[in-house]
Amino acid sequence: MTLRALITIIIIMSCAIVSCSKNADGGGSITPPAAFKPNYGDSVFFLRQQAIDYIVTTAQATVSGVYSGFPEGIEIDSKTGAINVSKSEMGLRYKISFVADGSKDTSSTVVLLSGINFLDGFYKLTTADSILKPIYNGVAGNAVPGINNGSVFDEGSGCNSAGCNVNIASGSINLAQTVRNAVFGSTPANNDRHEFDLNYRINDKSGKALNTLKVKLYYFKSMNDVTQEAYDIIASRQGTIFREATGEISASARTMNANKAAKPRPPCIFIVAQ
Repeated sequence: MTLRALITIIIIMSCAIVSCSKNADGGGSITPPAAFKPNYGDSVFFLRQQAIDYIVTTAQATVSGVYSGFPEGIEIDSKTGAINVSKSEMGLRYKISFVADGSKDTSSTVVLLSGINFLDGFYKLTTADSILKPIYNGVAGNAVPGINNGSVFDEGSGCNSAGCNVNIASGSINLAQTVRNAVFGSTPANNDRHEFDLNYRINDKSGKALNTLKVKLYYFKSMNDVTQEAYDIIASRQGTIFREATGEISASARTMNANKAAKPRPPCIFIVAQ
């Protein structure tokens, strides 16, 4: 075979390979779209009093891809990114991630669904932990708006009537009084647990829309009696409470695998008697 014939064969084979690679997907190679970051026009959303669900959509044209929210609790359309605020858990920051079709890159933003929450943890009755204060808008120390000026907690007395002592003006839970109210019986047993619905209205931009937070209380006599299940619950929730609007998480949670499922609700309060 001559050198010219060999070169010709090589050129033909190269063209065939390129042609196959372009047509393997039935219409040319996929070109990933330009960088796209979800944008909802705002970063804080309040529950609304309306007959239909309150839906928040992205402020820019929709790009084909997949949306997801972290942690669990936010109702988001995986195709459009639309957030159903009415059906989401309030009082938490959520990281909204987006992966465009034809791309492996992830872009994200953080939104806050306004409301109250309580931090999971161990609360000893022999310390100041006996009074559990609500966290407003995901930041400890935030003042709850409308205290003694329109905000109401435990509307309908779903907590107080069952023994869970909630301050109807501030939303604080008196854990010591709750135990004295025999929520866990006259002789509390280790690992006993009860769940309550805390209905509340806050005099903020929500217009005092009715909101509900489920709260779960556990009882243990001492830290030596705490079960592995309790520690596992605390560990599984690390990284689910965002500290900053940028999406930064607490320092103790930075090593958490953000790809795993995270269920921050209901807040789990572990009462330790001594």
